[in-house]
Amino acid sequence: MSAGTESTRTPAAALADPARGRGAALALVSFATLLSLSVWFSTNAISDVLEMDKGFTTSSLAWATIAVQLGFVAGTFLIALTNLSDLINARTLFAASAVTAGLLNLAIIPIDGEATMIAVRFATGAMLAGVYPPAMKVISGWFARGRGLALGVMVGALTIGSGSPHLLRSFFADNWEAVIVGSSILAVIGGAVVRGFVKDGPHDVRGAKFAPRYMLRMFTDRGPRLALFGYLGHMWELYAMWAWIGVFLAAVVSVQPLLAGRLDLASALTFAVFLAGAVACPLAGMMAERIGRTYVTSLAMILSGGTALVIGFVPVSLAPLIVVLALVWGASVIADSAQFSTAVTELSEPEYRGTMLTFQMGLGFALTAVTIWLVPVVQEAAGWGAAFAMLAIGPALGTAAMLILRRMPEARMMAGGRG
Repeated sequence: MSAGTESTRTPAAALADPARGRGAALALVSFATLLSLSVWFSTNAISDVLEMDKGFTTSSLAWATIAVQLGFVAGTFLIALTNLSDLINARTLFAASAVTAGLLNLAIIPIDGEATMIAVRFATGAMLAGVYPPAMKVISGWFARGRGLALGVMVGALTIGSGSPHLLRSFFADNWEAVIVGSSILAVIGGAVVRGFVKDGPHDVRGAKFAPRYMLRMFTDRGPRLALFGYLGHMWELYAMWAWIGVFLAAVVSVQPLLAGRLDLASALTFAVFLAGAVACPLAGMMAERIGRTYVTSLAMILSGGTALVIGFVPVSLAPLIVVLALVWGASVIADSAQFSTAVTELSEPEYRGTMLTFQMGLGFALTAVTIWLVPVVQEAAGWGAAFAMLAIGPALGTAAMLILRRMPEARMMAGGRG
């Protein structure tokens, strides 16, 4: 059944009180996204155990993370090319994908071969492509105004979900299987929440048929091109930071259990880094509606890039300072993410917003594979300082692109004319 057909089932109460309907939908979809994305970094949270118990190498674990990214890219383009999001209702696609991702995640427990694990993680990433973009579609169906703030809330939930395996690991330090089982259960619950309790919004429409030719406008039209470059600068840094910040903090604090050994400090701090980002996302959304998306994205990238330049060079003896910097980095590195997506929807023709978002997301996640692979290579050769400083290249170029965009007439199409 198409999205357009199911949107007629929007509850009468929600239509009578759109604000209440929007709030409920946003809360439920964000909560479900938080739960479902818990499988994204499940192997990163237990990487040390996988090395010791299964004999996996650091290189293979890096490729396992890269496989999720590439699987996500492949899944995103497959959904777009087959027009699957139009053939299947977005909530149904979300639920089926989340449940399947959860089941695939469980396969990590019995797997002993590195190649098999990488293949399973690729399939998991492909399933997550049926979670994140459909969630954005459902939210967009409820919000005609305030979409930047709404997507900021959802990306904040995504951030907590991505970091949740580290929270699970902090409580189950001696039982890594519980981290995998717990994240899988959360993903299944997330799918059930969206399918069972969320309705399509009054602004939900059938997506336009995938149009590859239209994607070229992201390179030929100045506004979308600069927004894309800003987004790519952001993605150059984001997932590499998320993938390796836990390993870095573990090296900084070593093994320092809290609460009589019932809480692992490094895992708890890593989750706090993700939590800081979750708080920053809706705040950035509110700021963007007031002062403009170009300013907010530029500010976030200046903060994150500046932190990337210095955090790895701080002496380990100044561990409290490193933790503070990590929290600042966690907040700023993701705060602008939803604003880039919102900017693309504002700079694109309505019937092709899905095409442009799909293309933007595919390029961005493909780029993350490069930096996720590079960080451990540079770290082994030159240390954490050089490895993280390399990530600052993206925010620097991204900031330049967004500040140029702000001076152009196209900026008036963003954030209600605020740029």
